[in-house]
Amino acid sequence: MARLAGKTVIVTGGAKGLGREFCLGLAREGASVVMAAHRFDTREAKEAKAAIEAQGGLALEVNVTDGAGLAAMVAETLARYGRIDALVNNAAMYGGISRAGIMDIDPAEWDALMNVNLKGPFMACRAVIPQFKLQGGGKIVNIASEVAFTGSKGMIHYVTSKGGIISFTRSLAAELGQFNICANAVAPGYTDTSASRTLGDVTKYDTSKTPLARLEQPDDLVGAVAFFVSDESNFVTGQTLVVDGGRYMH
Repeated sequence: MARLAGKTVIVTGGAKGLGREFCLGLAREGASVVMAAHRFDTREAKEAKAAIEAQGGLALEVNVTDGAGLAAMVAETLARYGRIDALVNNAAMYGGISRAGIMDIDPAEWDALMNVNLKGPFMACRAVIPQFKLQGGGKIVNIASEVAFTGSKGMIHYVTSKGGIISFTRSLAAELGQFNICANAVAPGYTDTSASRTLGDVTKYDTSKTPLARLEQPDDLVGAVAFFVSDESNFVTGQTLVVDGGRYMH
């Protein structure tokens, strides 16, 4: 039997980059996947939508900061699959953000980024937790970042948001464990995605400090997310797993 057979998983920000890999990778493991994305109006997003639907999944337009839209997402998921086993909070502002010092970042961009990167997971969790409680448990997987541990010059708003995700994950775990709800985070290193390519030349990334000596690819992260979704992690909560080829060890 497939590792995630019988499980229904919602992935936010699922139409491109890491989210697309999570959706398709979890579907290959047997999960019924809901690909939640802000919109499906680009070629990349349309192809992702077709790919997940071809595997029996559901693609929904969802704004992760909109409570009514998230409630509709939960309702449509339950109408199709009857249950929700896991939520992967992947949606985030990253591609195209300013790379600037603290004195040069527009406060409006700071607010917009925090709205998606921190309020989004907060709102998405609030939408699914009642169903998890009804079912007697569930899994929350939050996507953090290696930079929450190492810092990154010129991206203080993004780094701060990902540090917040780690603290958010720990607080969720402490609060929700009594309901058999596990909350964990996966922290990727610098990964070759379309979003990363808007911020610089990924081919110039220095891999000399990475023990595995190569640039991270989106599918390098699927196994970690699948582990936290699966029954194999039923006694793991409040943890952050860094997946970066060994660049940051803790």
